[in-house]
Amino acid sequence: MKQRSTSKQSGFSLIELVLVIIILSILAVIAIPRFINLQGDATKSTLQGVKGALESAASITYAKSALQGEQKIAGVATSDTELTDPKANGVYTAFGYPEATSSALLAAAILSADDWNVKVNEPGTAIITPASITSPITESANENGCNVTYIEAVDKNSRPVITVYGDGC
Repeated sequence: MKQRSTSKQSGFSLIELVLVIIILSILAVIAIPRFINLQGDATKSTLQGVKGALESAASITYAKSALQGEQKIAGVATSDTELTDPKANGVYTAFGYPEATSSALLAAAILSADDWNVKVNEPGTAIITPASITSPITESANENGCNVTYIEAVDKNSRPVITVYGDGC
């Protein structure tokens, strides 16, 4: 007697597979970009790099001012062409550190004016923002901003205060 094999095949139908692919596509288009913000993370990292450049520039400018004996004076220009833009006369300092002005900070940290905006809100405080970001919130010195704030030294015993605000990026 012949035995008849009755095997039942199981699997997904074509319609079920298409529906799963559609649902995954919708999730990929809508949900994933909300969880992954690569551009914001890149901007925050760039701001950290600018902070490092400003801290290094402040230390180098202070060393140059100390060699010239001008680290205890406000409003003096260094004359080292290696630290400054060759077109400028020098980096103006406040107690040996760069002043919070556009020309001093861009020249000392060797930042491009095409890539960075420097806004002096009040004397002694500068806000540095990426030129690619034009939102008004980026120019506010608070945790919701997207900038680096530079507050110049106020006396001979202090250093500039450099803070990164990246939550608004």
